[in-house]
Amino acid sequence: MMRTECPYAEHEVSWPYRLIESFMSHQVSQPSRHTPRIALVTGGMGFIGSNLVRHLLTSDPALVVVNLDVLTYAGNPDNLADLPAALAARHRFVQADICDGAAMAKIFADHRPDTVIHLAAESHVDRSIDGPMAFVQTNVMGTATLLHAARQAWTALPGEASKAVRFHHVSTDEVYGSLGDTGLFTETTSYDPSSPYSASKAASDHLVRAWHRTFGLPITISNCSNNYGPYHFPEKLIPLMIANALSGKSLPVYGKGANVRDWLYVEDHARAIECIVRTGAVGETYNVGGHNEWKNLDIVHLLCDTLNELQPSGRVGGYRSLITFVADRPGHDLRYAIDAGKIERDLGWKPRETFATGLRKTVQWYLDHPQWVARIRSGTYRGQRLGLGAG
Repeated sequence: MMRTECPYAEHEVSWPYRLIESFMSHQVSQPSRHTPRIALVTGGMGFIGSNLVRHLLTSDPALVVVNLDVLTYAGNPDNLADLPAALAARHRFVQADICDGAAMAKIFADHRPDTVIHLAAESHVDRSIDGPMAFVQTNVMGTATLLHAARQAWTALPGEASKAVRFHHVSTDEVYGSLGDTGLFTETTSYDPSSPYSASKAASDHLVRAWHRTFGLPITISNCSNNYGPYHFPEKLIPLMIANALSGKSLPVYGKGANVRDWLYVEDHARAIECIVRTGAVGETYNVGGHNEWKNLDIVHLLCDTLNELQPSGRVGGYRSLITFVADRPGHDLRYAIDAGKIERDLGWKPRETFATGLRKTVQWYLDHPQWVARIRSGTYRGQRLGLGAG
């Protein structure tokens, strides 16, 4: 039996794939039911991707996961090196670039996935300020290449097999821009991206919808809030602060630390993705958030206090004494906040972790895995400031 809390729809609605006229006649999204047997996960050696691969293999003992990753700095085979043998037997790794059309066609021909879960992306806002063109290439052209390969492969399938497929695109709440002190992003919020990263993700969202509306590709999209948890590359706020604190280095907080984000524990996100893939309505977008709005400075304070409890520093003032304020990021959005009511109402998903419980689990994981952090920081990234626009 599959272990999932996501309730299935009571009946399955057949969504024609090749007959665009039939698709266009459906004015209201219908509940659907999809059972993946071979899932292609792009970016599966990254932070969210590796947590998702582990979750999918554990959740469904009949599922085969094809893990596609080009292995940039953020793609780390160590993230899945400890898979138990029973799970590893259903895990197939392929190193390839989603921008390579021939390689994508070969993956579909060789592995015949019925499901794509697309996470592969350049994802760090600061890096997009220093080098925006890599984000346009991977996030925009790569997504288009993958969509084309999926459509070509699935159109050629015989009969009902061409309908029993799904393309799920994982995106970000940053496509919506910045909020003031009040309000929430909903699935109908207008796009207003601020950074090269968020603009490239907005473009990829539009491409996925275009393949659905023009070609009838059965898609779903999710826009999630900031993730945190195990295996997070230490360039992002929470893992950077943990790694720096444990090394006795300064904890750089942008501006006054007043920027607000909604935080989502990565395992909660993995459950949400599986839920959408299995029961989300074709063509629909679902916002995924943790109901955890925190100012950056408050996060660093809680993190320091949690570290002081789990591994006291011995410093006067504890880990908080390492906090320093640095020049703010260019174009730094003030506040993101997700309304995740739709996925809870329609699909029955909600987060399990509060920010305090999830952060404590995250800190403990980093304390238990010092060698993972050490190997990451032995490479080209050693905690230096990014996002100053030098590129």
